[in-house]
Amino acid sequence: MIATLGDSGEECMRAEGRAGLAEVFMKHADRLHRMIHLRLDRRVAGRTDPSDVLQETFLDAARQLDGYLAHPPMSPFAWLRFLARERLMAVHRQHLGASKRDARREVSLSRRCTVDEGSRDFSSRLAGCTASPSCAAIHAETEDRLKSVIEGMEPSDREILTLRHYQELSNQEAAARLGLTPAAASKRYVRALERLKGKLTCAGLNRS
Repeated sequence: MIATLGDSGEECMRAEGRAGLAEVFMKHADRLHRMIHLRLDRRVAGRTDPSDVLQETFLDAARQLDGYLAHPPMSPFAWLRFLARERLMAVHRQHLGASKRDARREVSLSRRCTVDEGSRDFSSRLAGCTASPSCAAIHAETEDRLKSVIEGMEPSDREILTLRHYQELSNQEAAARLGLTPAAASKRYVRALERLKGKLTCAGLNRS
């Protein structure tokens, strides 16, 4: 019987090995898939599917499981996210390496794309789903206006909102990602929400 996952899942992996890893991986698979989809270079997307990168990430985790459990440097989710990003970088190198792009420039572009593409997906989520042609038209117009509002925000605001609402990271996870203390990340998140609410009100999109 698989051990209870708990908050971190580390106990599960220690008790059940690769079977426990599979349980933990499935728990976080959707979040990892969204992260991969968000960061996958469009020039590579036609040749590599996020699900393929996700599968390779699991194989990487299985190979490195013993080493991770010997000295866990981070939470299981943070570790899996790190492996997913490493695998994604390998995919980019494989398909884009011939272009001889500067690695630092590629990281910078990847970070900017994360924020920009996240704002587009975030605006789609805020606009909600549609069920009829008339609702779809309203949805499309609302989404365009939301996207414009979000893209008009400061990059730091868009980034924290994307991490918390699109990638569904906890405050501590977002803080680690941004190199901030949890308190500082929480303050940035609250302020970003306040500024977003103000902009939505000015644009006539605030439903509250």
